[in-house]
Amino acid sequence: MIKDSQVDLCGAVDFARDESMPDLTRDQLFSFACKGCGDCCRGREDIVLSGYDLYQIAKRLNLPPWIVASSFCRNYIGKESLLPVLRLAPRKDAGNNCPFLYQNRCSIHDAKPLACALYPLAQEISAEGRVSYFLQPVNCGGKVFQVRVRDYLALYSIDARESEDVTWALTCMKLERRAEQWQASFEPVLLRRLYQKLTDALYCSYELEKPFRAQLEGNLAWFEEQLKRLEQMQIHRSTIKKTDG
Repeated sequence: MIKDSQVDLCGAVDFARDESMPDLTRDQLFSFACKGCGDCCRGREDIVLSGYDLYQIAKRLNLPPWIVASSFCRNYIGKESLLPVLRLAPRKDAGNNCPFLYQNRCSIHDAKPLACALYPLAQEISAEGRVSYFLQPVNCGGKVFQVRVRDYLALYSIDARESEDVTWALTCMKLERRAEQWQASFEPVLLRRLYQKLTDALYCSYELEKPFRAQLEGNLAWFEEQLKRLEQMQIHRSTIKKTDG
């Protein structure tokens, strides 16, 4: 099994995009082979969920997001991002396969995570919110398909969720720029509380009958209030230590 330190918010930390994976335009055709065997769902331990991914899966299963997260995911702090990471926990009793793989098919097909819906494409979002797509290296074999990028995105409703993905990516980028300071400023006990509250805000505190993005914005406002309280607690604890010293 791979270690948590090997997977962060953007997936496997050792993935390096090179000149063999250029941006594709929306009207560009690309080819890939697929034999429908489900091998791309086997032995995968690097499927990272966004808050929107979890929200969609929770709606599909009609379960609260926190139950889905605790039942099917690993939750930890990314070594590079220093932010909460949620990735699908492979089933040890099934060869480290995806927990949603059943009889060679995805049991949550209509709510599958972005990384799975995109495959064999991958998505990249810049700090300015620019979205680009590129073709990942694949060697599946089987029937060769040729499809236009725009049509492929529409087929799996990726274009319909793009604004949520951009919002999520930009949110994480902003938080990542602050995370190192949190690590330096808070004692371990308060830092754990901070991350618990941030995990709730990013992933868990959603009502499934309400739109995701507005709730994320509300959750982040709530987190900022909680952060101020934790900062005051840290100041108070530091003052007490100085007095005692």
